[in-house]
Amino acid sequence: MNAPNPGKNLVFVVTEDWFFASHFLPMARAAIAMGLSVAVVTRVREHRAVIEAAGIRVVPLEAERSSLNPMAAGYAAGQLSGILKALNADIVHCIALRGILVGGTAAAMAGIPRRVFALTGLGLLGAREDATGRLSRLALKGLIRGPLASRQTRFLLENPDDARALGLDPSDTAVTIVGGAGVDPDVFSPRPLPPPSPLRVAIVARMLWSKGIDVAVEAVRRARSEGAAVELSLYGAPDPSNRRAIPEDTLRGWTGDGITWHGPTRDVAGVFAAHHVGGLPSRGGEGLPRTLLEAAACGRALLTSDVPGCRALVRDGVEGLLVPPGDVAALAAALIRLAADPDGIARMGAAARARILEGGYTEEAVAASVARIYAELLAS
Repeated sequence: MNAPNPGKNLVFVVTEDWFFASHFLPMARAAIAMGLSVAVVTRVREHRAVIEAAGIRVVPLEAERSSLNPMAAGYAAGQLSGILKALNADIVHCIALRGILVGGTAAAMAGIPRRVFALTGLGLLGAREDATGRLSRLALKGLIRGPLASRQTRFLLENPDDARALGLDPSDTAVTIVGGAGVDPDVFSPRPLPPPSPLRVAIVARMLWSKGIDVAVEAVRRARSEGAAVELSLYGAPDPSNRRAIPEDTLRGWTGDGITWHGPTRDVAGVFAAHHVGGLPSRGGEGLPRTLLEAAACGRALLTSDVPGCRALVRDGVEGLLVPPGDVAALAAALIRLAADPDGIARMGAAARARILEGGYTEEAVAASVARIYAELLAS
């Protein structure tokens, strides 16, 4: 069979190769299945081989994602514009906030109107409720919907709250809400729950203050002081490119009294198999956290914050429990409640698995949604 889109080129713009490798390969594979030639422009570290093994060209572009300095971003956009022209890009798929700002600018400079702006969360801009946060969101809204966008720009978001924050209508035809990066339900599948006591909670995430790791630590300490049998396992490493990284000395210092920092893991499914609950007490700024998708697919109850992204997946009392962000007392109370309700944990875990399968949160469902966007753009 002839490829339906011969000679058409899709270029992803993403700051880190590890982020693309861990989250977006299914989208790229769906594009290749459509007959598109796929390249990714990114900062190359340790994941070039796994990306190239999927049939994707990797083009290095050194850029620091922790900074939105206009001069640095402008310089990177100038470099990227030349790369996009050389790659003869038909569609530019920009991932995450900095990818959108730099990639959108570069696509405009290169005269490429077909753009996909994939916002994976607002980060610190979404979590801040002060004047600086509000002004930053207003400026971002003006850029993304103004000079960076064309008539052929499509917006790909992971929760409806972020769409509204950018002044977009989630029901607009230019907007698509997807289930994060999706999850493979065959890789992440339910296994029997551990014995009911102690309650074992796992947080698998980058070790950042914004993820609320310190809130979880204090909540577990409080729950244990009130007699609840609760243990907390932390899996993940600090992110050296993120200003909100928790120092390793702090993580090591938290270990003890039912709390253990294990460092990074390659066996996330195995981690959730050994725990009752998947947690993420985020302070906000999430798109749709992959760790919650993975825990849900494993049939585990979820304990997370009532913030955009997290609440898009978790309905309080159904797939898990939602607590206010940064509220140690509320999180401790939720832990005490879960520790006393093993039947509820099993029920929530089953509901979480069903939500993944039926709610459009699989990799297959997400990739199909993105492929439809590509097909629409190429037909225009």
